[in-house]
This record gives sequence, C-alpha cells and structure tokens, in this order.
Amino acid sequence: MDQINILITGANGQLGHEMRNVLSGDRRYNAIFTDVAGDNIVSLDITDEAAVEHLVADQRIAVIVNCAAYTAVDAAEDNEPLAARLNGDAVGILARVAHRHGARMVHVSTDYVFDGQGCIPYTEAMPTNPQSAYGRTKLDGERQLLDTMGDDAVILRTAWLYSPYGKNFVKTMLMLGKDKPALKVVFDQVGSPTCARDLARAIVTVISADEWHGGIYHFSNEGVISWYDFTKAIHRLAGITTCDVQPCHSDEFPAKAHRPAYSVLDKTKYKTTFGVTVPYWLDSLKDTIDQLLTYNP
Repeated sequence: MDQINILITGANGQLGHEMRNVLSGDRRYNAIFTDVAGDNIVSLDITDEAAVEHLVADQRIAVIVNCAAYTAVDAAEDNEPLAARLNGDAVGILARVAHRHGARMVHVSTDYVFDGQGCIPYTEAMPTNPQSAYGRTKLDGERQLLDTMGDDAVILRTAWLYSPYGKNFVKTMLMLGKDKPALKVVFDQVGSPTCARDLARAIVTVISADEWHGGIYHFSNEGVISWYDFTKAIHRLAGITTCDVQPCHSDEFPAKAHRPAYSVLDKTKYKTTFGVTVPYWLDSLKDTIDQLLTYNP
C-alpha cells in the first residue's frame, strides 16, 4: 500500500511533538515535520506562500495538519498584527496551497473563539464571540480556511492543552508546587483539560477514517474542572504535599487578555462521527505526570 504524504506544521510545539510520537512507526504515512527551525525537521515559514507551495508540490502532499499558532495569549494583546499573521493569514496561505494541489487540511483552533459566558458545553453550531486578540485571530484563521476549502477542511477546536513538552500549565504547577510553600489558583474559570497526545491521536483518527468528514469539531478530554481543582490533582498525582493551594477569584490576577470563565466543549459530534470514546482528563493527566516524573525527576 502506498504511503500518504502528510505535512505537519509547528512540529516543535506541544502538539507537534506529540504528532511526531504518535506517527512514529505508522507506515501508512510519510510525514514531513516542519517548523521555523529545529533538529530532524524541515524548515518552513508558513507565512511565505511560495515556500509552502514549493514544499507541497515537491513532496506531493495529500494532507496538511496545521499545529502552528501564535499562542501567547497576553502578548497577543500588544502584538495583534503578528498574531493575525500567524493565526489568520498563514492559515489562509496553507489553505490556498492545499486547495490548488487537491490536498485536504486539518487545523487546530481554540475555545477562545467563544466569549466564555455560557453555562452549557459549547457545540460547534453555537455563535462565536471572541473577547481577546488571540481568539479573534484564531477565528479569522477558521474563516479563511473554510472560505477557501469548505468540506475539504477539518477544524478541531480544543482547550487547556498540556504535554511533557514546552511551557504549559501542568509543568508550571509542578515547578511552583515544588518551589513555593503556598499558591493561589483561580476557581472561577472552568473547562476541560486536553492532553496533547490524545489530541494528536484524534487528528490521526480524522485523517485515517474510511471517508473524509469535513467541518468543525470540538475535542478535549472528558470531564469538567476549575484551574484550582486541576492544580490540586496535579500536585496529588505528583506527590507534592508541601504546597498549600488555595482558591481565588480571577480578578485577583488581572491579565491583559480576557480568559473565558466557561470553556467546556461539547464533543458529541466528534465522538459520533468517528465512532470513538475520549479519555477522561484524570487518566490522561496521570499518564503525563508519570512520564514527567520518569524522564524529568
């Protein structure tokens, strides 16, 4: 059986690393991993349409998986043009090139496209209303992609992403829990954490399905918690007992970017379409903590 050529952008990020892990040894795919620079990956500037065009044509890419993004949520408030270039215009470039070459595309988006004022899990059909530069630019990327590719595109919105790689909430709370005698963590923002490896597996599920199912889907781990409860679980699983974690309100930690108070995503469409179950957040967190403790004692 001929291998399918797939292009993965943002290979140095959390999700990109997990895509490399999940696809390792999968002989169905010839994966070309790209980022701006790095070891064992192809250098690619996704804001350079000519460069993207050359790579897609040269490698005969059948599917583009876009894991690249400007994710510095607070910094985006001061750098919205840059965030717009990476989260919006670059997605449009990838979409145009994919469309010209008859390729399909999977793009990762965010819960920040919603205003976070809801009280029931957000479905894909609910109206978007981003309240931050990050959310606005990610929504623009969604629109550019769908306007160009329609049903040849899949958008996976996710939330609260973490992994053993890069900077994320889990690793930060582990570090602070070991270094500080006490912490305050907000309890009035709730959502569903997402293990990057589970999201990578979800992407592979999309591209390996018997038929293509274009459209917008939501994916996170199962369950609902606050950042405070998440921190307590992180410390418990890591055996951290010397840090007193206390709940606090969001206004005690003012930030430049508005954070959604409620960002639970309804995954029914994804689970029904692809016939899969989604791991519970605590089980996936335990696996990640075990991995971090094993390789980063």
